[in-house]
Amino acid sequence: MSTRNPERFHVSSAVVLTSPAAAGRLVEALAEMPDVEVHAAERGKIVIVIEGRSSGEMGATLAAISGLPDVMAANMVFEHAENLEEGLINGHKPDAA
Repeated sequence: MSTRNPERFHVSSAVVLTSPAAAGRLVEALAEMPDVEVHAAERGKIVIVIEGRSSGEMGATLAAISGLPDVMAANMVFEHAENLEEGLINGHKPDAA
């Protein structure tokens, strides 16, 4: 049994809340951040995806977003992680079909 920890890829969705008047500025600021993609924005609610190598890395990105001007709240909604090794999904080899 191997004791090495495989490299992991993490992806998370989050909702960022702001005032409708500040939403445009905040969307632009979020789009400039590394490993952050803006997927939707409406009436001060902004849906983003954060990618990283660990939960801690994504948490640090979310904390940085929380500290941006005009951010009222930034909440992680979903997180998923996969091994980067070829053929592994969630640490397991998928069944061949």
